[in-house]
Amino acid sequence: MTDERQGPARIWPWMLAVLLIAGAAFAIGRFSTFGVAQQTATPTSDSAEAGFARDMQVHHAQAVEMAMQVYRTTDDDTVRALSYDIATGQSAQKGEMYDWLVQWGLPQADGPLMSWMATSDEHAGHGDTEQLSTEELEAQMGMATDAELAELNAATGTEADCLFLGLMIRHHEGAVPMAEAVIELGSQPRVLQFAQAVIETQTAEIDAMQSAQARLGCTG
Repeated sequence: MTDERQGPARIWPWMLAVLLIAGAAFAIGRFSTFGVAQQTATPTSDSAEAGFARDMQVHHAQAVEMAMQVYRTTDDDTVRALSYDIATGQSAQKGEMYDWLVQWGLPQADGPLMSWMATSDEHAGHGDTEQLSTEELEAQMGMATDAELAELNAATGTEADCLFLGLMIRHHEGAVPMAEAVIELGSQPRVLQFAQAVIETQTAEIDAMQSAQARLGCTG
């Protein structure tokens, strides 16, 4: 009997689609200008671009941590491929955002999470940083709690795979509003291109992870 968890015929068609979308988004973001002039004012420390770069680095760091954890323990080919793609892709993006702040002469940390989103028409509620704790703001960003990370680290087998998929879907869903907000508020061409690639790639990965959840019979 064929093991449903390992069937390559079921894995590679949609995995190839995810990788093609991710590769195209990266290539478009890195090499295309979308017809926008490259000469714009250097972002200030309170700009949407700077806030996005700082907060998305924090966000990506946790995604990489979770992805590497499940990559080391999973026996499922699909989950292994997904976790590898997330870990390597978001590590590279995190490095690029770090470099933006260096080039702009700005600190890597400055102010509460998500405060830069306060003036976004669609995402203004995320900017209420004075009323919320760091843990509450991280929850709004879809990030895992310390307890959830500990549970993931202790889990094995299908339980670990399902925990990872659920946490990472929520994590990706938290990244999309941040990318949408910087597109609304920002003006730096590369940042806008990068944010659009985040939306497209992470939306595709959410679909892939939901398919994996259904195949593995994940509940909860």
